[in-house]
This record gives sequence, C-alpha cells and structure tokens, in this order.
Amino acid sequence: MNNNNINNPFIVSKRIPKELFCDREEETSFLIKQIENGRNVVLMSPRRMGKTGLIHHLFQQKEICNSYHTFFIDLYATTSLQEMCYVLGKTVFEQLKSKKTQHWEAIFQTLKSLRAGFKIDAITGEPKFELGIGAVEDPTATLEEIFTYLETAPKPCIVAFDEFQQIAEFQEKRVEATLRGLIQNCRQTSFIFSGSKQHTISQMFHSKAKPFYQSAQLMELKPLEMTIYADFAQRLFSVYDKKLGNNVVEKVYNDYSGTTWYLQMMMNELFAITGKGETCSEERIETAKNNIINVQESSYQTQLSMLSSRQKCVLQAIAREGTVKSVTSAAFIKRHALESASSVQSAIKGLMGKDILTDAEGYYRVGDYFFSHWIREEY
Repeated sequence: MNNNNINNPFIVSKRIPKELFCDREEETSFLIKQIENGRNVVLMSPRRMGKTGLIHHLFQQKEICNSYHTFFIDLYATTSLQEMCYVLGKTVFEQLKSKKTQHWEAIFQTLKSLRAGFKIDAITGEPKFELGIGAVEDPTATLEEIFTYLETAPKPCIVAFDEFQQIAEFQEKRVEATLRGLIQNCRQTSFIFSGSKQHTISQMFHSKAKPFYQSAQLMELKPLEMTIYADFAQRLFSVYDKKLGNNVVEKVYNDYSGTTWYLQMMMNELFAITGKGETCSEERIETAKNNIINVQESSYQTQLSMLSSRQKCVLQAIAREGTVKSVTSAAFIKRHALESASSVQSAIKGLMGKDILTDAEGYYRVGDYFFSHWIREEY
C-alpha cells in the first residue's frame, strides 16, 4: 500500500480508494452480477451503513469502469421532479464532458430542452453547464431526453439514485409511474436504487399498488462482521507503525452497532491521537468520542433550537434510554414526565420527518449516535 500522500487511512468524507475499502467483497460481486445480467437493484439499509461508499467502490471495479458509464445521483436534498431533472442532467453532462468531444456533442443534440444551458468557454474551448433549476420548464420532457441519451450513449450506463425514496415526497403527481415507464423501456441502462428509509423504499418495490413493484432485486446492506473490521483496522494501524488493541475495536463496534460511518469516524480520530510506535488502548475511546462531539456541538445546538418544546422533551427522553419500543406507553411517559400519548406521537412524527429519529424494527433511537451522546451529557 502506498501511504505517502495519506495522513489518515480511515477516510470518512471522500471517495475511498480500493485499497482502503473494508471488505464488502460478496456485496460487490452480487452487484456486478446483477448489472452484467441486466437487472436493477434496490440497495437498502439504515443511514451511514456504507451504501454510498459501496456504490462508489462498485464503480471502481474494472468490470464496471472499463465497460460502463457510471452516474451517481444524490436525491437527498431534492424536493421535486424539476430538481431531480436538473441534478441528473448536470451530472450526466459533467461526467462526460471530459470524455471525447462527440460525447458531449451528443448530449447537446439530445437534450434539446436544456440546450440554452450549454456554453463553450471562450478561452479553454471546454463546454460548461450554466443552467438554473428554474430553467427546467417541462421536467417530464427533459427526463425523457436524458433517458434517450443514456440509451444511445457509446457504452452501457449505470445510474445510481441515492436516497431514492425521496421521490415519494415530490410535489408533482405520478412521479413514480413516470419514472417506472421510462426505466422499463431501457435496454442498455441499469439502475441502482439506494435508500435509507427502509419502510418507504421497501413499500415502493414490494407493494402491488406501486409502479416499481418487483422491478428490481433487493439487497439489504448489513453491518460488517466485527472480526473483519478489526483485522482491517489493525492492519491499517500497523502500516503506519501504530498498534490497535482488539478490545478497542470490539468496544467501538458494539457502541455503534457496527454502523460503518461511526466505526470509520471513531477509528479516524483514534488514529489521529495515537502517535507512531504507540498502542491505542481502550482508555482513548472516550477522548476520541469527545473530540468528535466537540467539533459538532454548535450544529447540535442549532438542531435543538429548531425543535418545539414538546419535540425536545421526547428527543431527550429517547436519547436517555438509547432505544425505545413503546414510546406511547404510560410507563415511558411517566418516567420522563412527558405529556399525553397523542402529544408524544405528534412529536415522534415531527422528529422522524426531520430525520432526527430513526425507527429500526420497531425501536426508536436518535439517528446520530454522537448527537444522542451529546444530548445525554447536556440534558
């Protein structure tokens, strides 16, 4: 491994090089098989389990990068079909503009509704995409043009829609039916539908009443095995002449239920506070956690300031208990001096809508483990 330009091998905010990516060999092979056999895939798991990292890892595999054009479309912040068209069109253009000239010329010819947004830099001669979201006047027509281009591209395409369940919240009607109609006509474009709101995305693909019913293979991303991640983490520490106790990995793994992003974030900080030749012991876990939380404290304060008093009380109660199944039970309400069951239910709905709480197999918890710890310490 060439680590000359990498100060910390536990990467948390960038695309991860293949040599620093932990395992997921079976999952990657499964995805390659589905793509090569023309099947679409639903990739489902709680947030921060590593779906995005896995998709980018897939795109780095030689079977994929040599044979396909790949596009990653993040729908998390989109609220309409118009925004989705803009993000998709811009991503396709930006991804291909560095390729051969005929690629972006073909885009220019196909995306007639966006033609006004294509400019040529007078100095470099490179194409630029200068179009605002509001310029997408007919999203359905633009979407059809984008799909037409994907189907006529020089190589087969893979489009990964991250947080795909977001389309269920779009303001336009019949979005799912419109997309399903376009996707089912694709012959050389494959799709990965990634989602973290498991109930919503599962319903989209498993309910007979939904347009996407049984249109893709389901893959549920589970936590990495503890022993696999421990071997991975200890190997990276040793490459930099540092040691990591096995009990450290096990405790961190259990504290965060094996959720990939939190493992990486904690290992990133533990690596940062361990010098060369030193051994990272269990005593450093609390220091690492506090360091991470201190950086985020102002963000946590802002999140709390945007909640109603009722929502804050329910959030604090759940954070104190870690996970709660019966949030409207008399015992839970009495234990935390909450109001009525109906007021708790209303607060829960608001917190779920803001993505602050998560519901896993009927158990509610604060979605961000660090936020939950901060709340317990502060309140």
